[in-house]
Amino acid sequence: MKMKTAGIAVLSVFCLFCGWLIVDAVVHHPQQTKQLLGKMVPLAAELNETKTPADTSVEMVEEVITAAPVVYPQLSAANTTEQVVTLGALYDEIERSSDESNYKFQVELTSKGAAIQTLSLSEFKDRNTQDPAPLVLLSPLGSGKNTYSLANTALKVAPADAETFDSRAFPLNKLNWKLVETEASDEARFEAIMNDANIDTDMLKVVKTYRVKAGSYDLACDVAVENLSDQPIKVLMQMQGPGGMNREGVRQDARKIKAAYKSSETGVAVEALDVAAMKKKLQKNDTDAFKVKGKNTENALLWSALTNKYFAAIVRPVTTETQSSPWLKFSQAQYYPAPTLRDDDKDLQNGSFSMTSQPIILAATGQENAQQSFSLEMYVGPKDKKVFKKNAIYHSLQYFKTIDFRGCCCPQSVIAPMAFGIMWMMNTMYTLMGPLGNYGVVIMFLVFLVRLAMHPITKKSQVSMMKMQKLAPKMQEIQKKYANNKQEMNKQVMAMYRDHGASPISGMVPMMLQMPIWIALWTAVYTSIDLRGAGFLPVWITDLSMPDQLFAIPYAAKIQTLPFIGTFFPDYFNLLPILMGVVMYAQQKMMPSAQASASTNPQMAQQQKMMMIMMPLLFPVMLYSGPSGVNLYIMSSISAGVIEQKVIRKHLKEKEEQESIGKVPVTAKTGGKLKKKKPKPFYKG
Repeated sequence: MKMKTAGIAVLSVFCLFCGWLIVDAVVHHPQQTKQLLGKMVPLAAELNETKTPADTSVEMVEEVITAAPVVYPQLSAANTTEQVVTLGALYDEIERSSDESNYKFQVELTSKGAAIQTLSLSEFKDRNTQDPAPLVLLSPLGSGKNTYSLANTALKVAPADAETFDSRAFPLNKLNWKLVETEASDEARFEAIMNDANIDTDMLKVVKTYRVKAGSYDLACDVAVENLSDQPIKVLMQMQGPGGMNREGVRQDARKIKAAYKSSETGVAVEALDVAAMKKKLQKNDTDAFKVKGKNTENALLWSALTNKYFAAIVRPVTTETQSSPWLKFSQAQYYPAPTLRDDDKDLQNGSFSMTSQPIILAATGQENAQQSFSLEMYVGPKDKKVFKKNAIYHSLQYFKTIDFRGCCCPQSVIAPMAFGIMWMMNTMYTLMGPLGNYGVVIMFLVFLVRLAMHPITKKSQVSMMKMQKLAPKMQEIQKKYANNKQEMNKQVMAMYRDHGASPISGMVPMMLQMPIWIALWTAVYTSIDLRGAGFLPVWITDLSMPDQLFAIPYAAKIQTLPFIGTFFPDYFNLLPILMGVVMYAQQKMMPSAQASASTNPQMAQQQKMMMIMMPLLFPVMLYSGPSGVNLYIMSSISAGVIEQKVIRKHLKEKEEQESIGKVPVTAKTGGKLKKKKPKPFYKG
């Protein structure tokens, strides 16, 4: 019984203590209590009122003063039926044209979000070889295909003196705007009127106007906002960037989100994020990578873009004289997974980005600054240096930096100028060929010219390698003799090199000097938009940007359904990589290092034998699905190298024979002819 009484007493004391804590928290810490209890404990109005105590000796309670709550408008709008309007045009002949009266694209605009539903290029075909159609560059995004390019998305409105915007936003991308008729045939206008449900009156009008122009790759867009209320307000708009761009890379996905900003060093610097890498960054929760790091200041951003291997959609906020900074900023990149069970399907993965305006202050209706207008331009077309150089704005903003060069081990600053120079040479040679112009022939001829220009360096490298091959037996003897004395062995090896005028570095340096040139040539062929759709032969290699696809493999579709096999089994038989492997094997056979004697170094000979087998097999497998223009370049280069090696070896062999019979080459001072060596006398007379 005593235990029961004691328990009741303890429980009563505990309840009293908890009650005292609650009362103390409510009286002395009302704001903290409100946050912790989620507004479950209402604050009494009298807590904010000043009370005069009856007894002046009682300590005064400090007055609690709170600011009046900001009344944010509750936006609503009348929805209409969805309408679609088309600007620009497509043509029966899908080819690049210099006719300024032709439109470069056709755009379908939807009233839902006042956005781009689809945009198709009139000068470029899609990848359907059976029934080619104009290339659709931009298309709806998301699993429901309801995210459109350049759609107005979140809209926030607040009183002009409010420090922040309300967390609520009106989704303009879900609203069907009103289509307004205009007199211009190349113009489409949409209008949305926002109502404040708190006072049931019109508050804001947003007007969005699109314009196209024949002969131009630019799509112009104007956004005007007008205050319809009798109080000044502050507006914040968000817009969707271009999206729905398909893959153009055959082997790798080259789609990227890019943001260009001012740079004191290069004028324009570009940050890029690969769409294929976004999934990995999301899995690592690396969301900071989706933003422009530390450079998205008010005056820094110049343009934002979505690109693939050959095309770009570049959004540029137009800055007027009255605007000191760009009105639209890059917010962050967006990743859209494949809307299928195979979420790793790179063909269906996609990307875009969001943009946010600067806060816009609008005066009360009827006043001077009650309405403001803003403009942007979006370039939609090929990543072509010629096009970018021809337009002064494109050139000054360095749109050519949307072109990606795969520099391998060389920096872009070295490869890019050389690659652009090679592209210029290719275009020049193609133009000089006139009606017989063929980029396949241009590639092979360019390889021949580069081989010819680099021949002295190549010859020096080959001579050095052959000297090293002849010194291999002596090298073996020195290594065996001084196996226990590394220092003496190195000393003897260097002495041998010095006596015979050979050096292992002299064979590598010429090869290293050639590397940037060959990489620039390779990346120029890989990147050039001019090779897209360009054929070499009527029935074979009909598109230099695609695999050569000699013929379709029977039953390939059925094999694709088999586990593991279907992932790697090709639909077409590509002959060019096979020929490349054969030529590469012939080159390996002719290399001076491949002639090492098995008797002098059996282990090295076995390694070289394996390399001779593996390299001609590995490269065709790696490049089997590569663009035929790249494979044609590699095969042409290897073939030219085989011929060049034969010429060099023949020349060296003749030189050795002449030296063996006592003839030596002389300089040009003696006519460049060969003369016999005169025997030296035993003594001078």
